[in-house]
Amino acid sequence: MRIGFDAKRAFSNFTGLGNYSRDTIRILEKFYPKNQYYLFTPNSKLNKRLDFINKKENIHTVSPNNFFDKTFKSLWRSKNIVRDIIKHKIDIFHGLSHELPIGIEKTNIKTVVTIHDLIYLRYPKLFTKIDRKIYDKKFRSACERADKIIAVSKQTKSDIIEFFNINQDKIEVVYQGCNQEFKTKKSEDEISNIKNKYSLFDNYLLYVSSIEERKNLLTLLKVLKNLPERNLVIIGDGLSYKKKCLDFIHHNKLEKRVKILSGLDLFEMSCIYQKAEMMIYPSIFEGFGIPILEALNSQIPVITSKGGCFSEAGGKNSFYIDPLSIDSISDAIIKIEQDQNLKDKMIEEGHRHAQKFNDETIAINLMKIYSSL
Repeated sequence: MRIGFDAKRAFSNFTGLGNYSRDTIRILEKFYPKNQYYLFTPNSKLNKRLDFINKKENIHTVSPNNFFDKTFKSLWRSKNIVRDIIKHKIDIFHGLSHELPIGIEKTNIKTVVTIHDLIYLRYPKLFTKIDRKIYDKKFRSACERADKIIAVSKQTKSDIIEFFNINQDKIEVVYQGCNQEFKTKKSEDEISNIKNKYSLFDNYLLYVSSIEERKNLLTLLKVLKNLPERNLVIIGDGLSYKKKCLDFIHHNKLEKRVKILSGLDLFEMSCIYQKAEMMIYPSIFEGFGIPILEALNSQIPVITSKGGCFSEAGGKNSFYIDPLSIDSISDAIIKIEQDQNLKDKMIEEGHRHAQKFNDETIAINLMKIYSSL
């Protein structure tokens, strides 16, 4: 089978959508090496997280190859790419992040699109009017034109049915996983080296996510203000909302208790996870929540939000809180710290739950969908 991917974010994105794209490509090649995989991307410059495609004879990168398409890369990706998909005799084309090229539905090529979330419809105030219009046109069109839709959680499947009025039989839930790096136990020396490199605290709480309003870091900083003995390591980056968080840190003299890191590789991140006391993920809404799985595989307790998809990722033994309640988050931190039996159970059962999202299961479920088409 010749399988094509919209791989733009595999090359250019280092957060959720990029991780999903890279992991999908990686695990399919690993478990189904007889297929040919074509990565369609407007910019083909490799990043470290894509090193696994090197010397893989069954993985091919396809980029714009004439002056017009190189000049108008967005047009190539949204429409003109269809010529190259046909040229490479693709059997299945998979839009890994909400989109399918215009006109592909007029060919004999079967299509799959992954929808991660419809947050712009559930929380429209978090997005500009123009962004909402663009997302709605792209996402809705892709769902209507695709032969199959992959939802990354039951919550996302429910949203697609509710907001787009798509027949549920067209939608399959295929959960995400996380990179093998988080499943690999690091040595004390490796963890110590990373701790020293980034001047980390001896003990710390961990937050991993983009720094934007929906991710709700500011509430966690308010929790930290009320827990004077705790420290916080933040892995993530942002723009205007990050400035709000930095202003809060400064005004409340938290600089010595907060460390913000970005641009880390996966090995460094995994060491920081495994050194943490617990991971706190107080997001308002997600399509899935890969950092939850990264933490469970790193064998640390997880505190995350009630409702939505969070219990799908976190399982029965994560600690669920009201993400907008300072008291709810504070009480959870204190309770876990003071009850070693609870902490041990959260680690053991959380790690067991995370094994449901193993690479082979995900690869099998994806290939079932491709084969059905």
